[in-house]
Amino acid sequence: MRTVVVDSSRSAYAKLKPVPLDDVRLQDSFWAPRIQTLLKVTIPTQYRLLEETGRLDNFRRAAGKVSGPFRGLVFNDSDVYKWIEAASYALAYEYDSHVERMVDQVAEEVAAAQDEDGYLNTYFTFEKRNERWKNLRDLHEMYCAGHLFQAAVARHRAQGKRDLLDVSLRFADHIYKVFGPEGREGVDGHPEVEMALVELYREVGRREYLELAHLLIERRGRGLIGGSPYHLDHLPFKRLSELTGHAVRALYLCCGATDVYMETGDPELREALERLWRDLVERKMYVTGGVGSRYEGEAIGEAYELPNERAYAETCAAVANVMWNWRMLLATGEARFADVMELALYNGALAGISLSGDRYFYVNPLADRGGHRRQTWFECACCPPNIARLIAYTPAMIYAKSVDGIYLNLYAANKARIELEDGSVYLEQRTVYPWEGVVEVKVKPEGLDEFPLFLRIPGWTRKARVEVNGRGLEHVNPGSYVKVERRWREGDVVRLVFEMGPLLLEAHPHVTYNTCRVAIRHGPLIYCLEQPDNVYDVWDLAIVPGQLDVEWRPDLLGGVNVVKGAALYFDSSKWAGRLYAPAGSVEVTPREVEFKAIPYYSWANREPGPMIVWVKRTQ
Repeated sequence: MRTVVVDSSRSAYAKLKPVPLDDVRLQDSFWAPRIQTLLKVTIPTQYRLLEETGRLDNFRRAAGKVSGPFRGLVFNDSDVYKWIEAASYALAYEYDSHVERMVDQVAEEVAAAQDEDGYLNTYFTFEKRNERWKNLRDLHEMYCAGHLFQAAVARHRAQGKRDLLDVSLRFADHIYKVFGPEGREGVDGHPEVEMALVELYREVGRREYLELAHLLIERRGRGLIGGSPYHLDHLPFKRLSELTGHAVRALYLCCGATDVYMETGDPELREALERLWRDLVERKMYVTGGVGSRYEGEAIGEAYELPNERAYAETCAAVANVMWNWRMLLATGEARFADVMELALYNGALAGISLSGDRYFYVNPLADRGGHRRQTWFECACCPPNIARLIAYTPAMIYAKSVDGIYLNLYAANKARIELEDGSVYLEQRTVYPWEGVVEVKVKPEGLDEFPLFLRIPGWTRKARVEVNGRGLEHVNPGSYVKVERRWREGDVVRLVFEMGPLLLEAHPHVTYNTCRVAIRHGPLIYCLEQPDNVYDVWDLAIVPGQLDVEWRPDLLGGVNVVKGAALYFDSSKWAGRLYAPAGSVEVTPREVEFKAIPYYSWANREPGPMIVWVKRTQ
């Protein structure tokens, strides 16, 4: 069985088509172990927590199997659906009978909870029945439905099981009847159902689901849910010039609009998506690929409003950023979207889960005094199953294909079988990426020997080289795909070398939080200074620009590159008892010391202590 996640294979306006995740076998030391942890630790522990917190009992209650009150938040059903999606795609990659039994049991509970008219939301069973579809702005009914649809599609694609797909079709038909062209005008306060409806359309071919998704996007901005920028309801989507409001909602809406564009080719949607992408990437995104600067409303914030210690940067927002840029990549084939997809994946999103696979961040600050630690679960538990499903997606993001060629989007040691129209190609990647910038791709054509490989040259590298059987190519530009077209023979080897030395980054001068500060990047990874690796308080250090060294530490944090360099230590204890003082009146003699930095995704996996991404620099 061959399982795709975002199925653009028949999308008329998609530049790229998917490669099934089960056609890719990871052999690396970075992602392959994480998928094993997902299957053996993350999915089973999340199942236990879904049970313990009453989320599964809510379905049993709706089916009349247990009594008692509804437990938890109004949108708790969605956590169950995301877990099903994560587990289904993980099973497609590697079968696990224990996980399959868990998913089968949960799917049975979900199906039993559906009403005769197709409606399914356990909060609105029994005493809340008369409140259905009465408060679209706040009560997440379509949002939960969207996650059900995605779970059902994943289960059908991964295991061939129709139980949840049939449930979803009945519910989607119900929603179409209530909110379709002949029904009520309404949109959900939390976008999500739009991309789910498109994926349901792709799975079963019912065009009314695509029609409804397009209609929901067109209706936004008419004031149907209050007209606020927070809900992106103040202007029609096609007239938006900037992203506002709740970060996850905004990015999910962009995901849905991109999916609709790939099916319809609506040029105004494409133009709006381009404007919004530039607004995000050029003015509102954290260096980690995280999104959302404000605790208030979990909101994106204004341009250049990117605080560090008070960064919200919800894990779900980084996951959504990966999802949106993946769709934009499929729509356009442009490397800039793969660059942001990779950035958010390795940094902003991956920080949301512990190395052990069973603890989570909801909020991802870029500076901390040691009090922010991952939790086993949350009352609002949207992030744990969301990062789980993103990790399960990962093999599907590595490759894509066009009508006649193969795109290499992400680099990880793997073996893949990729089917083109006139034959198949076996590719083997050998690399220790993201720790080193050397990638070798061994090509074995089968029934097809002439086709192009499109190799992504990451935007983070300053210099790159591409060789085919030892012969170098010209015109290799970072931030683009290089096209290698030839008559391939078994054993041909393409070698990519990306310059990967540590680099100090500066922020735009309007990001006043980072004035006279630098961040460290090494390859696709953003680094931070954490107290366990440093003798002195990392908030009191100022990096001395100059030579930065890299040391591979297989014994540290599952194996990481540590970046080392010179810093000056300014002892802040000299300020004891004073918050402000005349300039120059507090004498602090700096001391030159060595600093050590680790990948941002790996922080807070040891004893608590201060952490910082944007470090003061010496002048």
